Amino acid sequence: MSLTARHWRRWATALTAALVTALTTAAGGPAAAHRDASLSPDIEAIMHKPAYVHAQWGLLEIDDQTGRVIHSQYPNQFFLPGSTAKLVAVSGAIHALGFDHRFTTPVQQLGHRSGSTLNGALALVAQGDLTMGGRTKPDGSVDFRPIDHTYAGAVPGAQLTPEDPLAGIDQIARQIRSTGITHVQGNVVIDNRLFTTAPAFDPAPDPLIINDNLIDLLSTPTTPGHAAKLFWRPQVAPYQVTSSVRTVAAGGPTAVTFTTSHNGTRIHVSGTIAAGSQPQLQVSGIQDPAAFGRTALIEALQRAGVTVSAPPTGPNPSRLLPGSYAGTPRVAAYVSPEFWQYVRLIFKVSHNLGANLSLCLQAVTIGSHQCGDGFTVLHRFLVGAGIDPTQFNLNDGRGGDPNDRVTPRGENELLHYWLHTPDAIRFRDTLPLMGVDGSLAFVCQGSATCPGKGKVWGKTGTVAGEDALNNRIAEGALSIGGYMEVCGGHYYTYYLVVNGASVPDINGVIEGGNDLARIAGLLQEQAVSGH
Repeated sequence: MSLTARHWRRWATALTAALVTALTTAAGGPAAAHRDASLSPDIEAIMHKPAYVHAQWGLLEIDDQTGRVIHSQYPNQFFLPGSTAKLVAVSGAIHALGFDHRFTTPVQQLGHRSGSTLNGALALVAQGDLTMGGRTKPDGSVDFRPIDHTYAGAVPGAQLTPEDPLAGIDQIARQIRSTGITHVQGNVVIDNRLFTTAPAFDPAPDPLIINDNLIDLLSTPTTPGHAAKLFWRPQVAPYQVTSSVRTVAAGGPTAVTFTTSHNGTRIHVSGTIAAGSQPQLQVSGIQDPAAFGRTALIEALQRAGVTVSAPPTGPNPSRLLPGSYAGTPRVAAYVSPEFWQYVRLIFKVSHNLGANLSLCLQAVTIGSHQCGDGFTVLHRFLVGAGIDPTQFNLNDGRGGDPNDRVTPRGENELLHYWLHTPDAIRFRDTLPLMGVDGSLAFVCQGSATCPGKGKVWGKTGTVAGEDALNNRIAEGALSIGGYMEVCGGHYYTYYLVVNGASVPDINGVIEGGNDLARIAGLLQEQAVSGH
């Protein structure tokens, strides 16, 4: 399989005095820099697989009640973290905003009313809402699939959630209509001045996010010799999608790709797909979220019975934005689910955009419009939580920057902190659960036994890229960190990471992630048996 840099860049996202003493003794000096001889033979067998012959393992597992170090291997060494860096960045946002925070995205009236006609403009003031209702289920929770659509084209099996990506925009349009406005003699404008993203952030957050600022392209096979069925969303002008994907005989080659033109608004999907195979999902980025959102809102207004005199497509007319909204009526507002639902989405599926967004949101809490200032807020949180911030090198929120590093000790301290807050249960439950959901959903498939199933929570991480010299994949990092339940209400914290593995193909990458999950499960099983 040919793997591109674009694909891999999407992958990848206060201690007690007793615990400080234990960590300093067991993890603080050169004597600790050796392989842990107390690991079970099953764990050693995984660590010594051919993929890890040149790799370096790090591990720290701690009984959180007593501070006793259960397993320790290079706990103070810096490792590439992959997406376990998200635990750090998003923790700062949780502390700054609160799990119960809701984002309110208002629409302000600019101009004056004459009966049912607004002479002026409507301004949607973007607030950094991660989904704008596009994943919200009827019960108010945020939907996700184990392999998120944001990973389409990079990870096999990416799926869509069934919710309408334009649900929040449609709700806003209906609210505007309910005020009695039926015609806007003027324009619609998106105010996206909340923040400016940092150059290192990839993907780059925008204050307005609709469908993760992606166009979904789903090709489904029909019968051999016929065109595949195309489904795409959200369908907003001026985006146009065409397809020449052909269905070939069962067992034939499946290779679907796409090209773009006209600033990404013209998309053509091509290739072949085998009859009887699973639908193939691709995603194309929205290059101008503000212009896209403006058109989406104008079209939603039309569906709701409100006409707008300005052309629906074209640049976002930011010149119309006022210096202040003081004295302007609010005519609509979309209110998001609670922030912990977004944290759950970010951790369960390793949502890269949401993790980078978390730093922008932290910057906003101190009145800054620069996402990079979120690191100042994050640093203050770590210091206030009694966690040494020098145990982390971070240049983004997702763990995708080549300079990102963490220590097993630092990750354990962070996990310990949350376990002793009123939000302990909610934080733990935002993490993938072994054999149940998120990135750990498939670990137990095909296994007669599954150590740790339903008892191990863990944020996973992967950094992988091409090794062109040897025609293989270099795994810069595989990692997992979280909690394991030893008995009712008794938890261990753990962080496990390996840097420098090599595998032949993408199936080896997936197997590597499963290896770390299996080790976490075996650690939990060993802890239970010895408890």
